[in-house]
Amino acid sequence: MNKAIILGALSCLLATAAIAKGGHSGSSYGTGSSSSSHSVSGHVRSNGTYVAPSHATNPNGTKSDNYSTKGNINPYTGKEGTK
Repeated sequence: MNKAIILGALSCLLATAAIAKGGHSGSSYGTGSSSSSHSVSGHVRSNGTYVAPSHATNPNGTKSDNYSTKGNINPYTGKEGTK
């Protein structure tokens, strides 16, 4: 029984590592020219605060189509914009 738990945990760790290795870096923009968002990697700010990984809209010169703008909904979190 303990071997099954250990093997299951090890499998999960290996799968997580494979996914993380294949993910986007903080400066990548989508997977193609028509992508409207990009992944932002988790990082630590200079004041020591950890910022979790997330998604953001690509820069385009307007603020009206950002996930955080009122009337918009972030498709990754389901949260409504407040700004």
